[in-house]
Amino acid sequence: MEPIEYLWKDRKRFLGMPLSFTRYRLSQDRLFCEKGFLNIKADEVLLYRVRDLQLNISLFQRIFGVGTVCVISSDQSIPHLDLKNIKRPREVKELIHQNVEEAKNKRRMRTTEVMSGGGEDFHESGDVD
Repeated sequence: MEPIEYLWKDRKRFLGMPLSFTRYRLSQDRLFCEKGFLNIKADEVLLYRVRDLQLNISLFQRIFGVGTVCVISSDQSIPHLDLKNIKRPREVKELIHQNVEEAKNKRRMRTTEVMSGGGEDFHESGDVD
């Protein structure tokens, strides 16, 4: 089994310092979140399932040079994943966006938005290898 090559790694930060047992990692096709010290919970989101990205930076976060990237996906187990208090959140959001687009192109995924009376519905279709 080949080791995973990570494009980005960081930890959840407190007061701008990585004093947390929450680790985030990005590979070419997945976003990983691992929490815990003795008992570890590891989650991952396939990038082709990401539907939207949001950037939140509060005044407190701005003071310490961090922010939160919110990842919204069509994954049933993790529909919403927050990368909290990470360094360079704008760059990270753009890096995730670029890799999401590449992952969708590799799978020939197309996302269409259908406007209905009550709001928006998202439908994904494509050829999966």
